[in-house]
Amino acid sequence: MCIGNRVGGDDAIGPYIANKIKKETKIDMILDCGTTPENYTSIIKQKKPSTLIIIDAAEMEQPAGTIRIIPKEKLGTMHISTHGIPLSILISYLEREVDHIIVIGIQPKQMSGTLSAVVKKSGDQLIELLKKHRYQEIPPL
Repeated sequence: MCIGNRVGGDDAIGPYIANKIKKETKIDMILDCGTTPENYTSIIKQKKPSTLIIIDAAEMEQPAGTIRIIPKEKLGTMHISTHGIPLSILISYLEREVDHIIVIGIQPKQMSGTLSAVVKKSGDQLIELLKKHRYQEIPPL
């Protein structure tokens, strides 16, 4: 699940990653959820993946472009994206359907205008890790 506002500066990193993965790989379950990830829960329930990776811009008080795995217990204490419901509530719901949920955050530089170069570069790095199934190498927050 890639989350973000396409016209919200670095908040667009989720849709950017989803679209690039769809173009460059044969990974079949990439969801560009925009700002309404709750609208995609039925797809998750239907597909029943064993692992769900959620990617979003996240204010982590890190340098712009920093990529981190965000532990569940930290989700309620930080601002993540501009979607309708808190990500912590969405995850609590999805945990009934998915064995393992991983939240990957990318620290934004700007939340207006276009995607910044530093965040786009981090998005490209994350795509390479995902393509090689090496997302476990991302340090936790």
